[in-house]
Amino acid sequence: MIDELDLAFDEQIERGKPRHRRGARGAKGGKGKSAVAFLMVFILLGVLGVGGYLGYEKVKGFFTAADYDGSGSDPVEVSLSEGSLTEIGNTLVDADVVKSTAAFTKAAEENPRGKNIQPGTYNLRKQMSAKDAVALLLDPKARVNKGITIPEGKTALEIYAILSQKTGVPVKDFETAAKNPKALGVPDFWFNRRDDKKASGTIEGFLFPDTYEFKPKATAEDMLRVMVGKFIATTTDMDFVKSVEQNLSVSPYEALIVASLSQAEAGIAADLPKVSRVAYNRAYKKKMPLQFDVTTNYWLQLQNKGKKHSGKMTDAELQDPRNPYTTELKVGLPLGPINNPGKAALEGAQKPATGDWLFFVAVDKTGKSAFAVTNAEHDANIQKACKNGIPLC
Repeated sequence: MIDELDLAFDEQIERGKPRHRRGARGAKGGKGKSAVAFLMVFILLGVLGVGGYLGYEKVKGFFTAADYDGSGSDPVEVSLSEGSLTEIGNTLVDADVVKSTAAFTKAAEENPRGKNIQPGTYNLRKQMSAKDAVALLLDPKARVNKGITIPEGKTALEIYAILSQKTGVPVKDFETAAKNPKALGVPDFWFNRRDDKKASGTIEGFLFPDTYEFKPKATAEDMLRVMVGKFIATTTDMDFVKSVEQNLSVSPYEALIVASLSQAEAGIAADLPKVSRVAYNRAYKKKMPLQFDVTTNYWLQLQNKGKKHSGKMTDAELQDPRNPYTTELKVGLPLGPINNPGKAALEGAQKPATGDWLFFVAVDKTGKSAFAVTNAEHDANIQKACKNGIPLC
């Protein structure tokens, strides 16, 4: 367009006509700007005189991102919040890890994994090149584990206590947030049952055990929502819902209950699928009470009475008619999960071992169980456990 205007101007001169342009100062002048920039650089270099190289370095700073050289000096611990590369770069500049945000973002964008930098706390070094800083942020060894670990098999009340101790958020806040599991991300269908029993409808079972790094100002609701999200993501990856519905003809909620029972009863991971099979056999095949002492223990915990060894439970406690989770008086599965099972327990409930077992008992101090089909076999296993020092006799 500029070339055409220039050509028109030349023609006007040749014809002796005056040139008229509106808004000459606001018109686009790419060539003019380039010429001015070139002239300014030329003048600047001329002023610098014999220090031509120094002048070049100073001028170059106007066009390139400032960066440090090398792998850095003094160690420094830096916490990165969730955010864009620019926000991460700003944090690193403030900690004097990198010299400029522009250098960092450029290095991150050039690294194939640069967009995978995760929030967390890292062991870095001051005055690193942006390229080295990006590489270190992508190294798992540089990450400081300041997370909160929730072990498998903890009840919701136990999880609240752990979270409260680590974060300072009151237990009551967690109890309040947990009153509406659906608001925390539990889909409606998870509370459906196929055995014509009522679902507990509580958060129990949906707080996935893992190590979490919560945001500094996370609320109780925020933390529980993250844990529920991890549960949903894990069971989705396992294809848990479709698998148990099609292969076991039970609802996902019933399978979750079984996972929580086996998590509480199995002494070793290898026994999880077998304990799950016993629960399915007794609840659905034989339609008999499970007689799992762990459900009584759960009821005692809900009443703030603490846990008891099964051998120390009284008949009144085992057969308490007020216990909605009882497996002594009622046939089939209890009201809901009795803890929050881990992935191995979920897998055991999803793909239980093959067998007709109706009984099991821990037979040695490693926690290994022996499984039986008949009462006579079970009695023999109990005698074996007693010989091995297990307090049952």
